[in-house]
Amino acid sequence: MFQNIGEMLVLLWRTLQALPQTWRQRRKVSEQLFEIGNASLLMACILSLFIGGVIALQTGPVLVQRGISSFLGGIIGLSMCKELGPVMMAVLIAGRIGSAMTAEIGSMQVYQEIDALRTMNINPIRYLVLPRLVAISLALPTLVVFSVLVGWIGGALVCVYNRQIGISFEAYFSNLQNVVEFKDVFNGLIKSLVFAVIIGVVCCHQGLVTLGGPRGIGRSVTKAVVNSIVLILILDYLLTRVLLYWD
Repeated sequence: MFQNIGEMLVLLWRTLQALPQTWRQRRKVSEQLFEIGNASLLMACILSLFIGGVIALQTGPVLVQRGISSFLGGIIGLSMCKELGPVMMAVLIAGRIGSAMTAEIGSMQVYQEIDALRTMNINPIRYLVLPRLVAISLALPTLVVFSVLVGWIGGALVCVYNRQIGISFEAYFSNLQNVVEFKDVFNGLIKSLVFAVIIGVVCCHQGLVTLGGPRGIGRSVTKAVVNSIVLILILDYLLTRVLLYWD
């Protein structure tokens, strides 16, 4: 366990050292960005729409019974931008994109394509890891912004058209605007950036250490996704504690 953590930290450090080479790898970065966005945007919007709707459906009637239904917009707004948006998008990206990263790099490792890159004096970290880490670090915060906006809309639709709640669009978004501040959205973006780095490093590292043929690739993919999700949840708590001091 500690050996893997050390190897991932070394991989992250070497990738950061290669950041000045990003411009030379811009084509690969753009390809990865398109891959992540094309594969995840629709799913992210659908997931966020129903998450916002479920929050409204669960909390709306309770707040109406207590006569504080006007606070529903702020509750959904804060929940989406500070917690549910970053975490759910990170889990989605870990399962959908992180697994693909691990499988691709893992297959290259198993079939000795990475050794061939080293033979041709091509740095695998600069050629394989850097574009993926940069792309996911740009794509995940962007997806979080979309998910937060769609989640707010999902909550608004339920609030307006559910008879047990019956809040107007104006009242919903007025309370959301009064409660949610820029720093709340910024906190979610910070979380999403950290989660993106975690997913990229864990999945690329697991791909680079893959052994054992197709079965080994399957084990690496499973391990990468599980480890990414566990680290996302652990870091979510730690980042929340740290960011609370800034409020």
